[in-house]
Amino acid sequence: MYLKTMLQVSSRVSIPLQEIQLQAIRSQGAGGQNVNKVSTAVHLFFDIRASSLPEVYKARLLSMKDRRISPAGIVIIKSQEARTQETNREKALGRLKELIKETMQVRKSRRATAPTRGSKERRLQAKDTRSKTKKFRRRPGLDD
Repeated sequence: MYLKTMLQVSSRVSIPLQEIQLQAIRSQGAGGQNVNKVSTAVHLFFDIRASSLPEVYKARLLSMKDRRISPAGIVIIKSQEARTQETNREKALGRLKELIKETMQVRKSRRATAPTRGSKERRLQAKDTRSKTKKFRRRPGLDD
């Protein structure tokens, strides 16, 4: 069996597995005797500040608004979908990798746009039509 020593995030960035703490826990939910006996779920802990990631990655990760990142700067990921501990371990590591990759994607800034002249006219026309419809429903003789 081949054991990896690094989690490859990108072509230039990798994390030594010593910096990632994995803890086996019991899974939640239905599953019969297997759930009660075997610790197949995995908790992953990754300390951003103490890691060997480049400073740019650290800063962006710490500034993210993500529920998986604690105020202390520790990424906590729980994986319990699979029935085996090894599969859950791989899924947790994959999620950590995706989270780190996501931080380095530059999002296109949104430009505010003004409504077109035609859309303004259509909106006013619809308001006028609705107003007339309601006006005709009133009892006759009650002029404004």
